[in-house]
This record gives sequence, structure tokens and C-alpha cells, in this order.
Amino acid sequence: MAPEVSTKNRLANDGYYRSLTRNMILTVIVISLSPLILLSSLIGYQFHTSYQNKVLDHLQEIVRKHKQNIDSFLNERLANVAMLVRVHSLKRLSSEAFLKQALSLFREEYGGVFVDLGLVDERGVQVAYAGPFELKKANYADAEWFKKAFQSPFYISDVFLGLRGLPHFIITVKPEGARWLLRASIDFVAFNSLVEATQLGKTGSAFIVNRNGDFQTRPRFATAFPREVLTGFLSRKTVAEGVAVFENDDPSGRTFLSLMTPLKNGQWILVYLQDKTDAFADLYRARRLGIIIFLLGGLGIVGTSVFLSRRMVQRIARADREKEMMNEQVIEAGKLASVGELAAGIAHEINNPMAIMVEEAGWIEDLLQEEEFKEGGNLDEFKRAVKQIKTQGKRCKEITHKLLSFARKTDPAVKVVQLNDLVEEIVALCEQRAKYSSIHINMNLMPSLPTIHASPSEMQQVLLNLINNAVDAMEKSGGSIDITTRLDGAYVVLDVADTGPGIPQANLARIFDPFFTTKAVGKGTGLGLSICYGIIHKMGGEISVNSAVGIGAVFHIRIPRPKVDGKKGTSRS
Repeated sequence: MAPEVSTKNRLANDGYYRSLTRNMILTVIVISLSPLILLSSLIGYQFHTSYQNKVLDHLQEIVRKHKQNIDSFLNERLANVAMLVRVHSLKRLSSEAFLKQALSLFREEYGGVFVDLGLVDERGVQVAYAGPFELKKANYADAEWFKKAFQSPFYISDVFLGLRGLPHFIITVKPEGARWLLRASIDFVAFNSLVEATQLGKTGSAFIVNRNGDFQTRPRFATAFPREVLTGFLSRKTVAEGVAVFENDDPSGRTFLSLMTPLKNGQWILVYLQDKTDAFADLYRARRLGIIIFLLGGLGIVGTSVFLSRRMVQRIARADREKEMMNEQVIEAGKLASVGELAAGIAHEINNPMAIMVEEAGWIEDLLQEEEFKEGGNLDEFKRAVKQIKTQGKRCKEITHKLLSFARKTDPAVKVVQLNDLVEEIVALCEQRAKYSSIHINMNLMPSLPTIHASPSEMQQVLLNLINNAVDAMEKSGGSIDITTRLDGAYVVLDVADTGPGIPQANLARIFDPFFTTKAVGKGTGLGLSICYGIIHKMGGEISVNSAVGIGAVFHIRIPRPKVDGKKGTSRS
């Protein structure tokens, strides 16, 4: 029944400590991670918002500057054509030689941006032409650009193929009241290169659309640009001069940033597209790094929490076990105290009749001296028996006297003590048990050993513990115990050596720890040497041990000699 109860208690304790460990781990993790999560979330949100705004502001500024560059390009090309119209007469402009000379100068100055020049009359017929195509006498009467250009002094058309079958757009200048206009074709490739000059990251690019959503330059990501986004932008009159920002997805699921701003007095729209992941690459990289650092920190916190919690619970469990052991030792000590009191009472009760027996034996011895007994045939046998009764009675009296002496309550009062006398008393008390285990106790006591100042009962306890430990160690194998007293400078030294199995090196550092024992359950409490250590150190002395496995162990007790006139001296009894 007892083992079953013990198993249940152990299982209950294991469950309690597992629950305690789990609760401690969760508490430490929550308390440690909560501020980290809140702080990381707050900093992450602030950083994400500020960095995102910074990137968008940067992109808006780039688009705004690019818009200015494109508008400046168009206005400069328009000014180039207008300068020809203002400076030169119709007659001169009608000369193809002059137009070729002007076109050559433009190309030399602007690197082939101008494709050709042509003078168109009110019928839409090109009456003079300079350029690489055969377009003299070309009729533009039905062309959409001609109809619009003839109604305005300045006009820039959309990109179209026209008669030449190549994409281009036209700049025209018509003097006020004139029945003709001068037109110039702008190279699409040069203009497209200017528009695409703004490229950021791996996916950033720009293109131009007109108000109908038709592309005026070649886009790199046409599928990422839904027409409804453009329609929505054109309906916003409030963004006439600003840069609007949108987010839209392409059919593959990628999200693009779209920045739009009007060009050419609102007739065109400059669109800048960039993959959102590419635009915020640094932000996402920093966020990934922050998450990795957070996870590593979290793992460190979790690992530390688990380690510290388990270690603390182990210490609590060890403290609980020591407490249980201490409670058990208190109970055992109570039992021992009761047994000691009982033994003292029994010894006292035995001592009285034993004294009477010895006295009666003496009285019988006196009677045997009378005449009537001298002639008896058994007189010598009676005398021998009486003598044996007296001898054994005295021996019993000595034993009970020693038992009573040791059973007295501990007197911590310090007195002048002769260590040799204490050794002889304790050896006499333990000698019989040692004989039963085939153990011989040898005493090598220094004659005229100086006295020491100590509590006799405490010193008896120290000696008894050391001798009992030696006997326990050699109980099965037998051996010898050598007890030596000697002087070593200012110390009186007591050596207790045995020929037992010795103490392993790993245990030497712990033998004076409370509750540490290598004895079987029920054989030892683990308090004996700890009590000895406390008693000797309270006297200002030292206790140490030397041991070798298979050879034996030697305990050394060094007690300071009493001071005489402020100096170390000797005090003999």
C-alpha cells in the first residue's frame, strides 16, 4: 500500500511541477513579448507610413519634373517653328530650298528630332516640302489634325501614322489671318526616348496617352494600365496641374503604382508605372529584416524563458524535496529523542537494582568468611560466582553510566575539555558494535594533550558521527579505525582514519552539504557531517577529509588552542 501511495504522490508532484513550469514559461513570454510586440508594431507602422510617403513624394517630384521637361520640349519645338513663321515671309517659306536649309539647321541643332517641314495652304495641299518622304502636293484636307490646326494659331497633334505609315506627331503654326500654315513632323523614336528617360528600379517606366486613352508613346506595361483608371483621372478637374497616385492590378495579380499628370494643356496625360514591390523594395527589405530580428529576439526570449523557468522549478522542486526530507528528519529526530529519553529512563532503572545486586554480592562475600561456610565443599565456587557477579555488575553500572552521560540533553556551554577523555568515552560506547562488524578501533592519543574550550556534548556528537560513519562504511567488509590526537602549532588535531572503500572524488566537495548521503534509504539522513561541520566551525576550527577509493578516508579536525595572556598557549588539565 505504501509504494502505491508514494507513486501517486510522485505523479501528483510531477503534474504540479509541469503545470508550474508551463505557467511560468507563459507568464515570462507574455510579459517579455508584449512590450516588444507593441513597440515593434508602433515603430514598424510609423516607419512604414513615413517611408511610403517619402517614396511617393519622391516619385511625384520625379513625375512633376519629367512633365516639365516634356512640356519644355514641346514648347521649344513649337517655338522653333513659330520663329520661322515670324522671321520669314510666305514667299521664302514656299521655297523648298529654304525649307531644306531650315530642316538641316534644326537637325544639326536638335539631333534629328525634326523629321520634315512642309507649307500647307488652306485647301490642305502641301505646297512646299523638305524631308525624306515624297509628300509634296500631299492633300491633308480630310486629316483630323489639319482641321484642328487651321482653326488655331498653334497646334500639336496626337501621334498617328499618317500618309507615311510611321508613328509621328505634328506641330503647326498659323499666323493670324493667314490662309496657310507651317507644319513640322517630330520623330516618334526621339520623343519616345525622352518620355522613357525616367526609369526607376527594375520596373519603373513612363508613357503618354491622350484624353481618349490612346497611347502616344510605347508603354512597357500596357496590360497594367486599365482604361477606367484613365477615365476616372480625366473626370477629376481638381488634378488639372497636380500628380495623382493610384494603385491597380494587372491580370497576373501584380500591383502597380500609377502616377498621372496632365501634359500639353490637358490634352495628353503622362503616366508613370512601377511595380509596387519594386517601388517599396527597400521598405520591404527593411521590414523582412525587422521581422527576422523580431523572430530571433522572440526565439531568444522563449528559449531563455523555458531555460530559466525550468531551472527555477527544478530549484523549487529541490527545495520542496529538502523540505520534505527535513520534515522527515524532524520526525526521526523526535523519535530518536523519545528513544533517548526512554533509554535514559531504562538505564536509570537498571542502575538502581544493579547497585543493589553488587551490594548484595558484597554482603554474600562477607558471609562466606564465617566459620560455618569455610568448611563447605563449594566455598571456592561460591567465591568465584560472587566475584563474577560483582565484576559484571560494575561493568553494567559503567555502561549505564556512559549511556546516561550521552543521553543527557545537549549542553552548548563551552567548557575546558580534555579531548583524550572524550575519545575514550565514545570509543567505549561504540566498541561493542564495531566488534560485531569485525572492526578494530585503535587509539593513538598524545600524552599530556592540551585542553580545549568546547561543548563536551557537541564534541561527543562529532566523535560519534565520525566513528559511526566509519563503521557503516566497513560494516560488511571489516577493517580498522585509527583515532589519533596530536598538536599542530596552535591547533589540537584529531584524526579519524578508516580502511573502508573510500569516498569518490566527485562526492568529496559535497559530503558536508545538508541532506547529501550515499547511504541506502533508511541508513542515513545526510545531516551528520553537516552538523559536524557546523559544530567545528562554530568553535573556530576546521574539518577536512582526504580519501582514496579502495584505500580509505581520513577526517581531520583542527581546534584552536585556548589563548593565554593574549597569545596562543597551552592549558593542561
